[in-house]
Amino acid sequence: MDIQSVFQYIDEEDAIQFLQSLIQVNTINPPGMEKALADRISQRLANSDLLMQSDFVDKDRENLIVSYINEGLLPDRSKTLIFSGHFDTVPVGNVEWTYPIFEGRRVGDRIYGRGSTDMKSGVAAMIVAMECVQKAGIKLNGTLQFVGTVGEEVDCIGAKTVVKKGQIDQASAMVISEPTSNQPVIAHKGVLWLKISMYGKTAHGSMPSQGINAILAMNHFINELNSYVIRYDDHEILGGSTLNIGMINGGVGTNVVPDKCTITIDIRTVPGQTHSEIIGDIKELLQKVSKIMNVSFELDILNDMGCVYTPPNHPFVDLAVMTAQGINNQKSLVPGGVNYYTDGSIYKGHLPDVPILIYGPGEPKQAHQPDEWVDVHKYLESIKFYIALAIQYLGKQG
Repeated sequence: MDIQSVFQYIDEEDAIQFLQSLIQVNTINPPGMEKALADRISQRLANSDLLMQSDFVDKDRENLIVSYINEGLLPDRSKTLIFSGHFDTVPVGNVEWTYPIFEGRRVGDRIYGRGSTDMKSGVAAMIVAMECVQKAGIKLNGTLQFVGTVGEEVDCIGAKTVVKKGQIDQASAMVISEPTSNQPVIAHKGVLWLKISMYGKTAHGSMPSQGINAILAMNHFINELNSYVIRYDDHEILGGSTLNIGMINGGVGTNVVPDKCTITIDIRTVPGQTHSEIIGDIKELLQKVSKIMNVSFELDILNDMGCVYTPPNHPFVDLAVMTAQGINNQKSLVPGGVNYYTDGSIYKGHLPDVPILIYGPGEPKQAHQPDEWVDVHKYLESIKFYIALAIQYLGKQG
């Protein structure tokens, strides 16, 4: 059976209804409660020949691994293609929505709702693709797995659990269905979030000489930070590294010398940089200011996710681009990069030699937005891409 024949197993209305059913499950993180979404997928697949493994992460939070395995394949000859997606979404915000947030309403060629773009459309498309390959009776010359995770929007706890348990150690290639508008993406920046606190000595505001002003100490540090030059080489796809001071908090009253001031810093990194080196540089600046201003300090790491990058000439990338061009009817596609981070940061750190492609139907600019939507045609198109890539990468027996 050729790939076009497998596409005939896509029931478009059913696929749309399945996506709507996932949007209808509230998985806002925090608190997440992604188990309900894992259960809904499991219920759909209960009568299929796909193997399912629910994995406890925390109360009401479960990862889900779905596998399509050719039992007759010799393990030492097999490839394993991992489809990856996360189940949680960000909060809805304070802006009023035009359409119901958890209905998955279709309006024209769009499906609205929290998670429609980021990234329940990608999750649904991958599951439907696996169903179609299985229903068509394709004997893959390898293993196809979907790994659905909890917590990506906050701390990637689901992906960290997968890595800790060795559940993707067999991976030879990976696709993450984050929103890319069906464009092949092979790179994203790393992220390093730091929380820095300066501690002085409180005193009455009318006698500032009796205290040590933590806000002034922090101001001194910020000036030092503004002069700090992060070392990096411009990346061909991702460009350069950035640093942004995102929050500041200090003081308890106008008439009190503040004894504490805190800032948070968002640093985005590119391949070639080392987060530990950056942290070391910032500690040196803090020690310098601490001696000058007679204050103490604390440095906490809030988020530490590495870059993801697969060279554009990697055979898996070549195959994915060729597949996407055929599905999208485009003559040329150039793999690009995105600014957001993914579970791929966790996976790449664990399996540095495994190629990672990011490809999903969602619209990147719709992620985290009110009235979030996904285009129906791109959603259905992505199902075909996942089917074709799985068959072409893993190969068929017979």
